[in-house]
Amino acid sequence: MKLGGAGRLRERWNGTGRATRWTAAAAAVALAGGGVAWGLDGEPPVRTRSQAVQVLDGPKDDQKVSIDTTLYRPVGRAKGPAIMLGHGFGGSKDDVRADAEALARAGYAVLAWSARGFGASTGQIALNSPDYEVKDARQLIDWLARQPEVRLDGPGDPRLGMTGESYGGAIALMTAAYDRRVDAIAPQITWNSLPDVLFPNATGAGPGDGVFKKLWAGVFFSSGAGNTACGRFLPSMCALYQKVAETGRANPDAIATLQRSSPASVADRIKVPALIVQGQADSLFPLDQGDANARAIARNGAPVSVVWYQGGHDGGDTETDRIRGYVRDFFDQRLGHRGDGVPGFAVTRAGGLDSSTQKVIVEAATAKSYPGLAAGARTLPLAGREQEVNNPAGGNPASISALPGLGALGSLGDLGGGALAGGGLPVDMPGQSATFDTAPLTAPLRITGAATVRVKVTGKGDVPLFAKLYDVPAHGAASPARRIAAPIRVAQADQGREVAVTLPAMDYRFDAGHRLRLVLATTDMGFATPPQPATYKVAAVSGLTVPAVPALRAPAAPLPAWVWGLPAVAFALAAAIVLAGRNRRRAAPEFDASLADVPLQITGLTKRYASGHLAVSDLSFRVEKGQVLGLLGPNGAGKTTSLRMLMGLIHPDAGEIRLFGHRVTPGAPVLSRLGSFVEGPGFLPHLSGRDNLDLYWRAIGRSPGTAHLEEALEIAGLGAALDRTVRTYSQGMRQRLAIAQAMLGLPDLLVLDEPTNGLDPPQIREMREVLVRYAATGRTVIVSSHLLAEVEQTCTHAVVMSGGRRVAAGPVSEIVGSGRRLEDAFLEIIGEGP
Repeated sequence: MKLGGAGRLRERWNGTGRATRWTAAAAAVALAGGGVAWGLDGEPPVRTRSQAVQVLDGPKDDQKVSIDTTLYRPVGRAKGPAIMLGHGFGGSKDDVRADAEALARAGYAVLAWSARGFGASTGQIALNSPDYEVKDARQLIDWLARQPEVRLDGPGDPRLGMTGESYGGAIALMTAAYDRRVDAIAPQITWNSLPDVLFPNATGAGPGDGVFKKLWAGVFFSSGAGNTACGRFLPSMCALYQKVAETGRANPDAIATLQRSSPASVADRIKVPALIVQGQADSLFPLDQGDANARAIARNGAPVSVVWYQGGHDGGDTETDRIRGYVRDFFDQRLGHRGDGVPGFAVTRAGGLDSSTQKVIVEAATAKSYPGLAAGARTLPLAGREQEVNNPAGGNPASISALPGLGALGSLGDLGGGALAGGGLPVDMPGQSATFDTAPLTAPLRITGAATVRVKVTGKGDVPLFAKLYDVPAHGAASPARRIAAPIRVAQADQGREVAVTLPAMDYRFDAGHRLRLVLATTDMGFATPPQPATYKVAAVSGLTVPAVPALRAPAAPLPAWVWGLPAVAFALAAAIVLAGRNRRRAAPEFDASLADVPLQITGLTKRYASGHLAVSDLSFRVEKGQVLGLLGPNGAGKTTSLRMLMGLIHPDAGEIRLFGHRVTPGAPVLSRLGSFVEGPGFLPHLSGRDNLDLYWRAIGRSPGTAHLEEALEIAGLGAALDRTVRTYSQGMRQRLAIAQAMLGLPDLLVLDEPTNGLDPPQIREMREVLVRYAATGRTVIVSSHLLAEVEQTCTHAVVMSGGRRVAAGPVSEIVGSGRRLEDAFLEIIGEGP
């Protein structure tokens, strides 16, 4: 488990195998005493030197430790500013190789090292203690100052920046506090206060008074333990954890030890420019930890920029290239005195779906300065009476807000809400949570920061609760706005006690018509809760105060140069279309009354692309009412090109297509009788399935009363999933939503391109039944597919294509023939059979 290095680990795992092997080979040469890391895609090589640096540390400077390091020499210059690049907890210097090479190619001398107790370095883990890891880092700075590749600001003083994720980010902050030679820092997804991280309390009580974050603490200590109980930790650190794990409460010694390893303890000493990068998908070090670091450094008069991105310790989009760019630009400004640096505040947001890749498009919104977590606040009234909630015996079954240590699996909470999330994961168990809702929003609301509320809690002794914020659409189940809970420990609540609660910070858009829901649960899988059964009373005594930063703006993309030539091109195309239309009108009538009852007739259809590839050649066939036609053929047979011409998306070079007697042209009115999807669905991920369908229907200019939404949904069988946000859908569910979209208006002709992609066998069976039922109403269905068995069981007729030509057509029973399967007949028809 590499906490801060998880994104880098995934990046290397997903890279091309050959490139990875060559990189590993180069690293092996480097370990022998010097090497070259060769870039991909023509990038210049990076020369490296690996060595063990001997240091003395400990409270009395009496411990000898060997630190395994690699120096990446600056590319294109003899000397460059230095950057120390730390790794995540449980990792080593090898985890940051790609980042180090990128910075070296930007002209920096980069030192990557394995922290004591990790990789090939000796020593024991002390969680970035001033007496251990900080002393190691300071002696590494001494070593850097002696290297010929490093630019100096003075004798023994390199021009120096520090960066790294998680564990590596914290050492950057701590070293900057203890060593004035550090000139700029860019800590990423790291902590401000370890007591507040491991014992959080959203009511603002003192350090260590919060609820023990047991699962994340266990991940920390197990990932540094090796094969023994606390193998590579200092014995004192091991004893500290074991005592806390047994009791679930922090003793004064534990708090003091954790505080010494926290930037919060030395915040007044950090006086260098800082770029604070924090993840929005992070239940270990949430956004409030980055906020605390940013505010502390700003109080010291140093310039601070803040970035919130989509990833974090719980998975999500690592946005590797974007974050590398921000870090490089920051150091270019602060160490190299070039470039414009980075904005004061940047937040990356999920936009629409790329229909070609089915990936979420991520954009960055920026503002000139970081406003904190409470800017632009307004209060929304909450409805809901005082409610009783139960803490079950043993704290089980527990609600789930995140899955600590499981990386991208932590995003599974986005699969829904209510009692069960998509995929069967419980979110809040029945009887264990109180809920309070706002009124439906009259306009969209974007929360950027941490919402607050006052609640009254009544219960015996100390009462732990977990506060969360949900998004409730107009129809259907609620879903978590972010899968992070804010723990609360309400002390001495026997007579009832009011407390102010700060919910997890986030950047999240609530759409018009949606409600915000405050949830207060008694259990959470990630935290230690009382084993005794108990009943508490919870009431909201104020509205929900929500922050916003309207100044955040996503810049409009600049217009490419070719756009300015569009008017002339458009005029030429319009003239060509008019002339072509006149010629076609002379050649064939727009409407053939004899074909008025024929859903589709294709005659002599031909399409050759500019590359010279003949995609469709002289294709002709006819489809009658009530048929389910399978358009069959191997990849490249011309099926999708034919369907795109059928929908008027591309022009044929020859031939014609008629729907119900009308010749198909782009925008022809008869296309309103056609429902289709080709080459995958594209939806807005932050909207529910129902909202996406409504938006689509209005976008094509159709009145809501003509949508036949309920009939289409009944046929598609989406059920309650329709009211969940599309980002929670599996690929199969998106396919079904796309089919429901195609069925809106109950079109007379339904055309589906590979509708079973992403569906499992039961869903394929249901899809088969959907299509048969649809055709049984007197309508017509065309299905493009390569699943021969499904076509055989679903379709009444088939057209077989190969090389852009029709090679067979007719009823499936005739194509198959007596005693044969469609697969055998298909292979024989296209010339690949026995």
